[in-house]
Amino acid sequence: MRVDKYLWCVRYYKTRNMVTEACKKNQVTVNGHLAKPSKEVFATDEISFRKDQITYKILVLDIPPNRVGAKLVDIYRKDLTPPEVFQHLEMLKLSKEHYRKTGDGRPTKKDRRDLDDYENEADWNLD
Repeated sequence: MRVDKYLWCVRYYKTRNMVTEACKKNQVTVNGHLAKPSKEVFATDEISFRKDQITYKILVLDIPPNRVGAKLVDIYRKDLTPPEVFQHLEMLKLSKEHYRKTGDGRPTKKDRRDLDDYENEADWNLD
């Protein structure tokens, strides 16, 4: 089975076109070699690919006949991705939520509301 079809069948990508684009950007390797979308995948092959800032590593256990349901995916692949990668991604998400330099760009809606509340409190104190 082609590598683009396999990654689509085991639900790592939503469309085959997305897998093809990832292959063209050299983000997919099969057994350590860069893979074109038409590269054939067999059982016991190791596929690694980069998606959403995570480098996934999977072992092909079997070839699915067609796209399979989410509950059946584990029959056809074994996930070798270390759990530390997912923890690192979670930390990145948390750090991005709370980090915004003051004065960078336009104020957010929350910033504007806070400013309006502050101005309204100042008007009440003057009266």
